Amino acid sequence: MAGSWDGSYDPGSQSDDSHHFERLHIEPLYDAFVCPLTKQVMRDPVTIENGQTFEREAIEKWFKECRESGRRLVCPLTQKELKSADLNPSIALRNTIEEWTTRNEAAQLDMARRSLNMNSSEDDVLLSLRFIQRICQKNRSNKHVVRNADLIPMIVDMLKSSSRKVRCKALETLLAVVEEDEDNKAILAEGDTVRTIVKFLSHEQSKEREEAVSLLYELSKSEALCEKIGSINGAILILVGMTSSKSENISTVEKADKTLENLEKCENNVRQMAENGRLQPLLTQILEGPPETKHSMAAYLGDLVLNNDVKVHVAKTVGESLINIMKSGNMQSREAALKALNQISSFDASSKVLIEAGILPPLVRDLFTVGQLPMRLKEVSATILSNVVNSGYDVDSIPIGPDHQTLVSEDNVHNLLHLISNTGPPIECKLLQVLVGLTNSPTTVLNVVAAIKSSGATISLVQFIEVPQKDLRMASIKLLQNLSPHMGQELADALRGTVGQLSGLIRVISENTGISEEQAAAAGLLAELPERDLGLTRQMLDEGAFQLIISRVVKIKQGDIRGTRFVTPFLEGLVRVLARVTFVLSDEPDAVALCPLENLSLESKNLTRLPEMPPPGVCATIFPCFSKQPVITGLCRVHRGTCSLKESFCLLEGRAVHKLVALLDHTNAKVVEAALAALSTLLDDGVDIEQGVSVLCEAEGIKPILDVLLEKQTENLRRRAVWVVERLLRNDDIAYEVSGDQNVSTALVDAFHHADYRTRQIAERALKHVDKIPNFSGIFPNMG
Repeated sequence: MAGSWDGSYDPGSQSDDSHHFERLHIEPLYDAFVCPLTKQVMRDPVTIENGQTFEREAIEKWFKECRESGRRLVCPLTQKELKSADLNPSIALRNTIEEWTTRNEAAQLDMARRSLNMNSSEDDVLLSLRFIQRICQKNRSNKHVVRNADLIPMIVDMLKSSSRKVRCKALETLLAVVEEDEDNKAILAEGDTVRTIVKFLSHEQSKEREEAVSLLYELSKSEALCEKIGSINGAILILVGMTSSKSENISTVEKADKTLENLEKCENNVRQMAENGRLQPLLTQILEGPPETKHSMAAYLGDLVLNNDVKVHVAKTVGESLINIMKSGNMQSREAALKALNQISSFDASSKVLIEAGILPPLVRDLFTVGQLPMRLKEVSATILSNVVNSGYDVDSIPIGPDHQTLVSEDNVHNLLHLISNTGPPIECKLLQVLVGLTNSPTTVLNVVAAIKSSGATISLVQFIEVPQKDLRMASIKLLQNLSPHMGQELADALRGTVGQLSGLIRVISENTGISEEQAAAAGLLAELPERDLGLTRQMLDEGAFQLIISRVVKIKQGDIRGTRFVTPFLEGLVRVLARVTFVLSDEPDAVALCPLENLSLESKNLTRLPEMPPPGVCATIFPCFSKQPVITGLCRVHRGTCSLKESFCLLEGRAVHKLVALLDHTNAKVVEAALAALSTLLDDGVDIEQGVSVLCEAEGIKPILDVLLEKQTENLRRRAVWVVERLLRNDDIAYEVSGDQNVSTALVDAFHHADYRTRQIAERALKHVDKIPNFSGIFPNMG
């Protein structure tokens, strides 16, 4: 009798153990069942003219080799010549073999079933799984047998084994069981099984991870299961991450990619993919989907947080389609398109793409035409117009009306000024920002100045200085600053009135909230007003403006005021304003008291000194207390010992935390990196991290740190920011607050997909803190 009977496998490719169950025949194996050529049990026995029986495939191969080699046609057993190559099916023998096989396999399957439990040895479980895997691969009908024997839940239970080998083989076996079998897939989808499979995706670079991807790919071929897979928290995010991984093997990456392609059948999955950095399926739906899908995807695109590079790609891909929807769709569709265009246009480069795609004419028409859009959509249109005008594109080259009119044609500027005077604060703010953009350009500012003068709008623009809405006030001050070199006397006359706008400007400058863009603009506006306007200078003296400005300059010089990004323009403006006093010294006795001005330089760079910051990576040598073990319980909250400025340069004792937080807003990336490096020592392993987080909270440092992550100026900054943010998110309260911030989630997802290997791991931990990826630790007990 033959030693192996499974005709679908090469016996040399399996270990002896792998045929354990096949050798345990319940009924004897007869020689007549075995093919003389293959030495395996026949599945399709045929008889040749001399009465010898062979497996059809084997004898056909023999005859073919005889013909190709030019040899006589002979029987492989007797070597006697044959007249014919005819093959007669041995139907009775085949039926007998099938019945014998069925009875034996049923008995063998029952033996395998008894071994599928947590009490069996690892070897017995592996043998059982291999046997089930093989019979399913051999014959599709065996998959029904496995299902009817209720073996699928038993195999699933093996996924929780403490043996890595068993878990891996269980995944392989499940793939064989469900492949091209919808009924078995439906059973596997019951309960929590798919989530358990997804958990294996978090096993970095493991055989289990590869097998889990293969199984999910097969399951994703079933449309009914696509929604189930996508509904599992973190599944799509991890799959998207695998497709961009440089450390995975090619086969795993391809299967992850194909799985995601299958999951695209479900709209909810397409939205999730877009949220997690795989935008193309959503963009394809906008380009090719039915109208309802186009509009729902456009609306969702408007809700997404996109990084700047992605905005450019989106603008190039679907910008024109969105503009067409904005022009011709129904109101609901137009709203969806406007939301998406608002999102895309928030970056200069993508705004320029939209301008070239033709967004400007329909946008202006919608704004200027009464009844064209409801007010809430006019606000969105105004925001988009502000974005594209402030992108730096030469909008004067784009015709938007008859007779080659452009946005800065007098009639159109008049229309903008009219809208500013007749709409609510949100739209007024955006339209003022449009005028800021137009007056930033030397080629268009004079057109705007001429239109403002001809419409007599100066007074109404100056009045915005007094509004309570900060954004609206700042937009008006920035506009007036841009206008002041060209209409300084008109603005001085308007401010010198009794309404109080000059007081408003002084109040902005005096706000003790660091140094803001609004304060720098207010100082710049006052600096541009005519120096020899004595009436304006006297009014400033009466209101104590100069004493206030001197106080601000001194405090900045002494380092008592936080803020760095706008220090230089703010100081330059303040010093130029102070210079006005020299024109009234002889006439105003009060001005003599301000003579210490000679000690102030006209160069603001000489009035402020930024601290020398330590280079990244050397903090331990500069801050010795960070690297020493605490010896006693002392006063320092973070270092749990006695710290001092002189001996250990402790950030807390040196009162440096607030100043370092202020430097996170600096325009120089190296300064930001050095400041963040210093602050990160408050969260190092050797200190009390919880107290370090508290110190940063008290210094209002959490948001500036998150802003560094969002801005991603350099790869080094991203790497360090991800590390710091992960430490911060270990605090449950901060994690809860950040979990609702889509900007932070998007930045962490981007790092998880595209950063270096170490940073990807840290980003993954951070995403677990905000529940974007489930925390699978502890799921598999005693993992071996």
